[in-house]
Amino acid sequence: MDVQQVASSLTEPPPSPSAKTAEKIQIVEKVKKSHQWDPNLPQEKVDEISAALDTGEVEVIAEVEKDLATKSPYEEVRAAVREIDNEEYANTVRAWVLGMLFVTIVSGVNMFLSMRSPAITIPAVVVILITYPIGILWSKIMPMHKFRTFGVEWSLNPGPFSVKEHAVITLMAKITADYPYSTNALEALQAPSLYNHNLGWGFALMFTLSSQIIGISMSGMFRRFLVWPSAMVWPGQFGTTSLLYTLHDTSKSEQVNANGWKLSRYRWFCYLAIGSFCYYWLPAVIWQGLSVFAFITWIKPKSVVVNQLFGGVSGLSLIPITFDWTYISAYLQNPMLSPWHSHLNCLIGLGIFVIIPTLGMAYSGTFFSEYLPINTSRTFDNTGHRYNVSRILTDDFKFDEEAYKNYSPMFLAPTFFLNYGLSFATLTAALVHTALNHSSEIWYRFRAAGNQEPDVHMTMMKKYKEAPDWWYGIVWVCAMALGLGTVLGYSTQLPWWGFIVSCLIAFVFIIPLAMIMGITNILISLNVLSPFIGGFIFPGRPIANMLFKVYSTIVLGQAQVFSGDLKFAHYMKVPPRTTFFCQISAAIWSVFVQIAVMNWALGNIPNICEADQASNFTCPNGSTFFSSSIVWGVIGPRKFLGAGTIYQSIHYFWLLGAVLPVILFFISRRWPKSIFRYLHAPVLLGSLGWLPPRRPSTSPPGPASACSSTSGSGAAGTRGG
Repeated sequence: MDVQQVASSLTEPPPSPSAKTAEKIQIVEKVKKSHQWDPNLPQEKVDEISAALDTGEVEVIAEVEKDLATKSPYEEVRAAVREIDNEEYANTVRAWVLGMLFVTIVSGVNMFLSMRSPAITIPAVVVILITYPIGILWSKIMPMHKFRTFGVEWSLNPGPFSVKEHAVITLMAKITADYPYSTNALEALQAPSLYNHNLGWGFALMFTLSSQIIGISMSGMFRRFLVWPSAMVWPGQFGTTSLLYTLHDTSKSEQVNANGWKLSRYRWFCYLAIGSFCYYWLPAVIWQGLSVFAFITWIKPKSVVVNQLFGGVSGLSLIPITFDWTYISAYLQNPMLSPWHSHLNCLIGLGIFVIIPTLGMAYSGTFFSEYLPINTSRTFDNTGHRYNVSRILTDDFKFDEEAYKNYSPMFLAPTFFLNYGLSFATLTAALVHTALNHSSEIWYRFRAAGNQEPDVHMTMMKKYKEAPDWWYGIVWVCAMALGLGTVLGYSTQLPWWGFIVSCLIAFVFIIPLAMIMGITNILISLNVLSPFIGGFIFPGRPIANMLFKVYSTIVLGQAQVFSGDLKFAHYMKVPPRTTFFCQISAAIWSVFVQIAVMNWALGNIPNICEADQASNFTCPNGSTFFSSSIVWGVIGPRKFLGAGTIYQSIHYFWLLGAVLPVILFFISRRWPKSIFRYLHAPVLLGSLGWLPPRRPSTSPPGPASACSSTSGSGAAGTRGG
């Protein structure tokens, strides 16, 4: 800038009051447009914003704009996330040592235990609880001497163990709490009792690294749509943020009276932890019948109809009662964190799209359902026995057309048929719903980039240097190169263009499905669509079908999960560049650990992955993947879902998914303050996606527990120790 430009800038008058007023009005109008149909925003808040704009009074509009800029409009966010940034240190040696140590331990242990039946998983919350006392102890015993390396000052002990350091450790732990999806396919490929087709360490590492990292890079590139907007609240992160604040805030309780309670967060947490530990033994060990409390079936235990209607395992559980928290949260994640409208949609969807159609199919004889269990994920032959896939395969796992004709077509239980159908409907509904409700917002976010509407958390994060998009772009290019190297350099049956198609499918659904998860806490997957498409494109190629399924499903899944983790870092005010490096480093290192553990287990545990393995290392996930590859890759969807088959009518579900969002869109616009404002087509159709193996009895208790937690949250709302 030359002298004349500097002089002119100094003489320019400040913005006039009218210009500032116009800017405030414009900001409030943008907020109204973006949040008018937001189900998480209370109707009272929407009315307040509309009323302020309708009055046209400068003072009223300015007050609303100030309110929006200084605190979150969402009650749940205000309760779980603090609207301050103490600028504590995050990127420390202590955080990296503890984080990478537990990445190594947890990823290895979870990989090992995933090969056993039943599988046991160490969740991220365990790492959070264990690392807290270790971090405190570290701060007390390690020397505080400062070192300087390459001009950078660092210390083994920068001071008290900060909540941001704990958040960095948590980010790493969240990555490794689950084993990679690709290892399911690798177990199916390498196990001697399955395909027995070991392509070596290089293939395993390249396959797993590429499938993991592509999704991570995409979550970073789509931050402007999925992380920065305040409407993307990501309710699933509230439990973690609240836990970290609770552990690190040990000051004396403010003794604020909340609905008669005078407990601090920390004391409330301790009471709940002790109570949960004691209670867990009751349904898990002492009386396991509490998990499925189908007391009606006790009256007439031999009645088929009673079991179909009220049974909690293979029935519809029309009186759904369970006293086992692990049973409730097995497929719903943590229902206490989901918004009430998610539970409303789940219950309505269960009744309209599962219970009623299932009863109609079972008692009308549709698809020969009267001869089959009403609720199971097993497949059957024409004698009512479990379908024996080996009878229609040759010795080298190729489809035997003549044997298939002499044996039987495949039959599905009513709920299993609906599982497939609703999966198709959900995905078309997600695309149509997003186009109708969020297309203008997506275009606005695309143009606005980091200049989003005022949000207290986004404003505070602007003080930190952002991780540039090109960083994520470089990671994406490297991961795609690894993926192409995987399919081109090894005998995988998957052509290079098949790999590209699988990634494109995930790419199409990332924004719609991640937005749905960010708003509703409902995870929708491609685990049915991807093998279905792969079966049509690559008939008779089971290995190609497995790789196609892994790439499309896990790229989307990782993008969803990592977008939530980025929002967690956003809430905890972790600098974006620190978040980038800790996520990428932990993800890459965990892959090496998990592949090493998997290969060791496959090479050293006798009879591993066999049904009668002495220690139950039966590889349940790998075996399921193997069976799925046979059904979708060898037999193919044309044989049991194509034209002329028993289940050809399943393709009407695509139409259902396309039409339902349109109907709800126009009804909600016609009656904007009615309950239809909260009906969400993808959630109505997709919240039951895991049913079966998920059981109907797990759905209604979720809303009940969520309501009870909300009504008792006053005690937990008081800060302090």
